[in-house]
Amino acid sequence: MLDIPKRQNANPTYVECPVRRVGQEDGRHHFFGYYNKPVWSADGRRMLAQRVHVMQAELGPHFAAQVGYFDLQDGDRFHAVGETTTWNFQMGSQLQWLENMRNGVVYNTRRFDQGGPYPDFGATVVDLESGQRRELPLPVYVVASSGEFSLCISYDRLQQAHPTIGYFRHTAPAQLRLAPDDDGIWRMDMTTGAHELLISLRQLREHRPVASMDKAFHWVTHMEIAPGSRRFLFLHRWTECFEDETRWLHRLFTANVDGSDLTLLEDGDHPLVPIPDPGAPEAGVFDYEKSIWQLSHPAWRDDEHVIVWGPHLARANYHLYTDRSDWVEIIGRGVLTENGHMTYSPDGRWILSDTYPDDTDHRMLILFDTFNGERIDIGRFYTDPALGKVNRCDLHPRWSRNGRQVCIDSVHEHQRQLYVVDVGHIVGP
Repeated sequence: MLDIPKRQNANPTYVECPVRRVGQEDGRHHFFGYYNKPVWSADGRRMLAQRVHVMQAELGPHFAAQVGYFDLQDGDRFHAVGETTTWNFQMGSQLQWLENMRNGVVYNTRRFDQGGPYPDFGATVVDLESGQRRELPLPVYVVASSGEFSLCISYDRLQQAHPTIGYFRHTAPAQLRLAPDDDGIWRMDMTTGAHELLISLRQLREHRPVASMDKAFHWVTHMEIAPGSRRFLFLHRWTECFEDETRWLHRLFTANVDGSDLTLLEDGDHPLVPIPDPGAPEAGVFDYEKSIWQLSHPAWRDDEHVIVWGPHLARANYHLYTDRSDWVEIIGRGVLTENGHMTYSPDGRWILSDTYPDDTDHRMLILFDTFNGERIDIGRFYTDPALGKVNRCDLHPRWSRNGRQVCIDSVHEHQRQLYVVDVGHIVGP
C-alpha cells in the first residue's frame, strides 16, 4: 500500500458560498439524481431535471415523472421533453447528456413489447432542438463520454436487492436466479441498440470465489466509464439477506469496455456479525453508509486512478487506487472521515463530496484541496428524517463544466429542489 502523508487540516474551514435555488416557486418538486453525471449542458445554458408533484411517495409502475431541463438564460423556465415511470428518487431515470450530440439526452422509459433481456424497461433518446426521439431496447446505467455506447444492468435485480435504486416491473415479478450466466453487465450501441453481454454474474461469482458467495444473491451496481471511454469500474455485491445491509458484501472491479482484462481492485469480503436478536434495536437509516465495511461511490479521477470510500487492510478511508496495480493511497487522512458521494473537479485538483446526516439531521457539503490537504466545508443542509431510506434526498453534488459551480439536490427548504452553489472564489480562476 502506498500511503503518502500530506499536511492535513484537522479542523475544517467553513467558507460561506452563495446558494441559489433553480426554478420558480410552483408547488412542484425537482431533482436530478446521482452524483457522477453532468447536469449542465456543454454550453452551460440548460440544466437537466425530473419534475414530480410530491416530495415522497410509494413508487410503482404507474407513478410518472416529467423529464426535462431548466433554461438558465430564460428565467429558469422548465421545459418538459417526456415522461417516464422508470425512476427513483436516488438516481432519477438515469437522465444524462449524450456528449456526441449537440443537444441530445437519454433517459430510461418503460417498454411493453416484451423483447430482450429486460422486457419491461428500455431507454429513450431525445434531440432537444428537433424534438426527434428514438427508442433503445435496454435501460441505460451510464453512457460513455464518447456517446457511442452505454453500459446496462438489471433494474429488476436492483429492485429485489437494493430497492432504493431499482425499478418496479409492470409484469409479474420474475424468479431471479442467484448468479445466472445470461445476465450481468451489457454493452449497448447508442445508435443501433445492438447489445452484448460483457460480464455475467456467474463469471463474477466464479472469479476468485469466497465462501460467503455460495448461497448468496449477486448483483452489479455503481458502474462508471473512464474519461477516455476505454475502461469502466463497477461494484459486485452479494448477500443472503437483502433487508440487512450490514450483511452485504462488496468487491470493486475495473475492466476494458469489451469485458476483457477484468481487474479486482478491492475485496470487501469480511466476517459477518451474528444476526441480531428480534428484540434488538433497529439500525438507523444511515448507519451502514457510515460503516467501515461499506465499499461505495467509486469514481474515476482520470483514466488510471479510481477513488472510493471503503476498507483497505480493514481500515476505512477515501482510497485512491492505481488501476491494474497494487498501489493504494489514502486521501484526506483524518479529514475525510466518513462516506460520501465524491468526484474530482475538471482540473483534478479538488474533491467534491458530501456526508450523510449527523445527529441534527444536517448534511455537510465539502471541498478538499488535494494540493495542500485542506478541507473546506461550503454548506450545511437540513434533511427531513421522515423521508426514510427509499425517499431520502442525498445532496449528490455535481460539478459544473468549468468547475466553478456545484449543483445539489436538497430538501432543506421542505421541498425537493435543485440548488447551485458558487465556489468560484474558492477554486480560483
